[in-house]
Order: sequence, then C-alpha cells, then structure tokens
Amino acid sequence: MKCLRLLTAVLLFAAVACSTQTALNAQELPWSVRAANSAMERWPGGNLHAGAPAAWTHDLAALLAGMQGLWLQTADPRDLNYIRSSVDPLVGADGSLSTMKPEEHKLTDYQLGRQLLLLYRVTHDQRYRKAATLLYEQLSHQQPRTPSGGLWQSQANPDQMTPDGIDEAAPFYAAYAHDFHHPEAFADVTRQFVLLQEHARDPRTGLMHQGWDESKKERWADKQTGRSQVAWGRGMGWYMAALVEALPSYPANDPGRKQLIEILNSDAAALARYQDAGTGLWFQVIDKAGEPDNFHEASASCLFVYALADGVRHGYLPAHYLVNAERGYKGILSHFISVGPGDSVSVTGTVGATDLGGNPYHDGSYAFYTGEKTVINDPKGVGLFILASLEVESAHHAKPAHR
Repeated sequence: MKCLRLLTAVLLFAAVACSTQTALNAQELPWSVRAANSAMERWPGGNLHAGAPAAWTHDLAALLAGMQGLWLQTADPRDLNYIRSSVDPLVGADGSLSTMKPEEHKLTDYQLGRQLLLLYRVTHDQRYRKAATLLYEQLSHQQPRTPSGGLWQSQANPDQMTPDGIDEAAPFYAAYAHDFHHPEAFADVTRQFVLLQEHARDPRTGLMHQGWDESKKERWADKQTGRSQVAWGRGMGWYMAALVEALPSYPANDPGRKQLIEILNSDAAALARYQDAGTGLWFQVIDKAGEPDNFHEASASCLFVYALADGVRHGYLPAHYLVNAERGYKGILSHFISVGPGDSVSVTGTVGATDLGGNPYHDGSYAFYTGEKTVINDPKGVGLFILASLEVESAHHAKPAHR
C-alpha cells in the first residue's frame, strides 16, 4: 500500500511538473509563435467565419502574410500546412479561383497571390502557378487604369487609387515578375508607388492620405488635388509595408529600386515625427494626436513597426529607425496584447474594414475615421502583429523556436 501511495505521489508530481514546464515553455516562446499558434487554433484551415465557406479575402491574405513570414524563419511544417489548407479549397485543378469575380477588378483579389507563389516554389504544383499567372495577366493587362496609368482600386472605384490597394497588388506584381523573369514589369510597379507618393501624400505633413481620385469627381476627393481628407494610420501603414515587401524582388540595377528606397526614407521621417511620445504608438488619424475621439490603433502601429524594422534589417533605412520600431512594439505589447487560458494570445484595438465611398457612404472625414469601432482578433490585426513581432525578434536575434 505504501508503495502504491508513493508511486501515485511520484506520478502526480511528474504530471504537475510536466504541466508547469509546458506553461513555462509556452511563455518562453516568441510572441510571433504564440500569436500564430493561437490563430491556427482560432481559425482552423483559415476559415475566418465559422459555418461559412472559405473565401478569397483581404483579411485571409493579411493573416497568411504573417504565417508566411513565420514559416520563412522557422521552416516549421505546421505554418506551411496552415497556409496550404487555407488556400487549397479556393484553387481549382486548372488554377481557377473559386470565389474571385474577375469582372469586379478588385485589387484585394491579388494579395493572396503571394501565397500562391510561395506554395508553387515549395511544392512545384502547377495549379498554384496557373492561378498566380491568371492573377498576373489580369493585373498587368486587364485591370482598369487612371489616365496616368494607376491601377484602379476596383471597378466600383473608377480612377481611384489607395495606399492599401498598393499593398494588395504591388508586392505580388513584383514577386511574380522576379520569379518568372518579367523585368519589364518593374517600371509599372514603380509607377504605382510614385503616383500615390505624388498625389495622395500631403506635402505639409509628409503623410499619406487614404485615397486619390485622378478624376476629382468623387465626393470625398478634394476638388484641387483629388486627395481624400485624412491621413489614416493603416492606409499609410499598408503603403510602407508594400514598399519593403516589393523591394526584395527588384533587380539590383533597376532604377525603380532607388526611387522606392528614397520614398521609404521620406515616409519614415514623416512617420517618426508623429509617433506618440508617451506610448510609442500611432493614432487612427496620424497627425491629430490629442484631438477629440482620436485613438491609438493596433494594426497601423503593427504595420509601422514592421516596415521600419524591416527597412533597417534590409539596409533601406538608417539604423536609428529601429529605436522607433522597438518603442512602438513595446507600446503594442502593453496596450493591445492580452493572454488567456492555454496561452491564447489576443490582439485588441484594430478597426475593421475602412473603405472610402460605398453604401452607406464613407466620406473620409475625421469624424468617419474616429467613429470606427475597434474589434478583438481581427485577422488583419493578428497577421500584422505576427509580422511586427518577427521583425523585432529578428533584430534581437531571437529566432522563433519549433513547437
């Protein structure tokens, strides 16, 4: 009997020790891994809406961008399998994309093209190449354009360009051109960035506004400049992310590469001026700190941390911008990240879809942006937090561990 009690005690102690060690190991994992683990559990197979079929969406693309960044650092098959299980239901054997409507000409349709290219590089499955080629051909030859050659945001937004649209299209456009040897495409990629820099940026603040209507007919557009009213945080964040994501695909001698690096440096300098001194974060309306109803926003802050740290790591930006990125990241951890049972990581403080125009009409005013509600675990916010975490962890040589 004594032996039985002793054995029971030993087993109980071992179980408690094992449980404690598991909890400690979870806490020791980098934030990028912990957030990715939580996302895979929260949204199995990339299904962001329980009970609804998977869809080719901007939200899924942003989440998978974070998972792709993690896999490129860890080579953990769980991350790649998650990307593949999320994309596969949407891609037919002939490379068709089940939920995409080509006649709508939405730039959001191109963002997941980056995951198609990744899966083709790894698996050599021809359906991924066919699907990516379908997207490239539509983007380069069929997407409607402004008189200056800018890609329309969509068929429903004629003559309009947005910085978030650049992130949806340009990194894929450049990556496809690199992988399948279309050097002539880089001039067109560069033109998209330059048009927005020239027309959507406020020369007084150096900040990017959410939209530019070349026709100047849209209600939200300034009748002189065509620019929308407000410097929206996530919009400028998407633009800067697009710069650091497109640049690695550029040939070293392409003249557009130098142009994009100059633009990134100009935008980084403007952004640093508007970083909140107290928290390290950025506001929903970037240049209106302290004004009524304005608030710190998670996804914009994650994008800025990601772009600044990535720009430093690749040598596009001076090293001192890493200080801004690290301050921003500390603010993100202290204001937007919470941990629940089982080391479940949640990201708070992300606004949902914030589009100009539409029905009901979004006029792009200050009141419109500050009236937006934030949500918990928006897939965009989670994916962008993973990307920001990876860059800061990389700067500190904290290589994400296998789990």
